[in-house]
Amino acid sequence: MGRFRIQSHARLQEWVAEEKGYFKDEGLDYEFIVKPIAAWSDVQSTESAPQELRAGAFESFEEGRACDLSAACHWTVNMAASAGHGRMWGRAYSVTPSGIYVPPESPIKKPEDLANVPVTAGYHSGSHFSTLQNLERFLKREEIKLHFAGLLLDRLVLLVDRKVAAASLFGAPLYVAEQLGFRKIVDTSFMIGHLITGDANEEEVERYFRALRRAQRDIDIEPELYKHYFLRELPERFQRMVDIRMFGPGERLVFEPYPKEVFERTRRWIESWNLFPPEQTGNAGYESSVVQEHPLPET
Repeated sequence: MGRFRIQSHARLQEWVAEEKGYFKDEGLDYEFIVKPIAAWSDVQSTESAPQELRAGAFESFEEGRACDLSAACHWTVNMAASAGHGRMWGRAYSVTPSGIYVPPESPIKKPEDLANVPVTAGYHSGSHFSTLQNLERFLKREEIKLHFAGLLLDRLVLLVDRKVAAASLFGAPLYVAEQLGFRKIVDTSFMIGHLITGDANEEEVERYFRALRRAQRDIDIEPELYKHYFLRELPERFQRMVDIRMFGPGERLVFEPYPKEVFERTRRWIESWNLFPPEQTGNAGYESSVVQEHPLPET
């Protein structure tokens, strides 16, 4: 068994745990893989932003990611685990602020104005599912239109350059858009899950999450000390446009179980939209797809 591979996930917790030595404190034999900006997106201008891309988080799980425990929206992790691409960690999840944004001059003022307006999102990723789930509270399903345009930074570039009418954003790009005056039309905050792949064992994952729990506590107490890590996830173009001190803390880890009823309800909702073709749909149930029980001890 090799070293436990930890990757930056465009959130603060891994960076804090690495800086503070929490992974080492837990006795993890690990490698910290810094995902460079180009791995998220090569986009600096609209000319290089993909206009239509139907590949996302789920497809990246199919191909195999470079770390032993990956984070993605709970819809994707749910489906990936049931399709045999790994096992979902059922003892913690996280919640990320998210929303659908439009330019400040846009005539779109309320959710109903998005009827038949393409919202730019990431295919088979959190923005895809959260956009559908939240807009169906305001619109008929046939009125909800999506435009798929690659990764999170791709969508930010297209929105800032006024190449799309609306886009779903979260994380650092959400804070960039807000500082630049873009308006949130609908809050689409969503749950994020974790998929265990590779050679990782349960004890290693427990240690990883104990370290992240300590990091989350630090962020809760003094988030301003750690916001500078968001700059590592942003191209230079946007770093010059914003004041990082005005950002929020972003994604927050929740050390509670991901229960069976949520797993099954999520599957039913995905199936009601027919969002995955038969060749990508798995049939494994909660018991075999999710690592359960034994909650993390308090530290």
